Amino acid sequence: MPHAVSRLRTARLARSAKPFLARGGPKGERCPGCRLVPSHCLCALRPQTPTRAGVCLLMADIEPLKPSNTGWLIADVVADTFAFGWTRTEVDPALLALLADPQWQPFVVFPGEFVAPERVVTQVRQAPQAGGGTLARRPLFVLLDATWPEARKMFRKSPYLDALPVLSLQPDQLSRYQLRRSTRADHFCTAEVAALCLALAGDEQAGAVLEAWLEVFTHHYLQAKHQLPVDAACEPHLRLQALCAADQAT
Repeated sequence: MPHAVSRLRTARLARSAKPFLARGGPKGERCPGCRLVPSHCLCALRPQTPTRAGVCLLMADIEPLKPSNTGWLIADVVADTFAFGWTRTEVDPALLALLADPQWQPFVVFPGEFVAPERVVTQVRQAPQAGGGTLARRPLFVLLDATWPEARKMFRKSPYLDALPVLSLQPDQLSRYQLRRSTRADHFCTAEVAALCLALAGDEQAGAVLEAWLEVFTHHYLQAKHQLPVDAACEPHLRLQALCAADQAT
């Protein structure tokens, strides 16, 4: 069954007046499951690992269409991934219903330097319950899947996010993402952000699997780009295999 980002991509293509051409122009068939050319398909390697946390992707207009988009990889790994297209003037009622669902504690993931201090949190804690104690709500990480200028605009112009706590990540490493460049070295791709969030929520194994899945995808993507064969014995493949074997053993 297609996951949330795949369904959003299909809906976005249905609204397009002309075909979307990935960088490089029309070069033939791509696998609908992983967006790579068939010779470099990685669908057979797709991992499955349980998570308590969920991810809600708010995606800029053409992000679901880009073969290099890593929100797709999150939906591959995290079963409870939700994806919505973002526009300034309209809000999907299903998004509002999700944010209000009592089983979830939403956190908007965004740099704390751009947010009022009283909204910023750096840890994922249970929400306080009326009358004392805590409410065992599942963390839901709201990720703005866009370029940095687009993400800032989305954050400012989405009033339905204003009441939510803002999770400001403080990673101790730099991004290793290789498929698109950012103007800031401390910016992470969407899948890297999700992996950090999963670890904070106690889903460390799932976070590690997502990181490995991103590395495997990057290897396949770049090998296809340079018309080179996949190296099934490379470090990313071996790491993913080891993590998946650990999942099966537990």
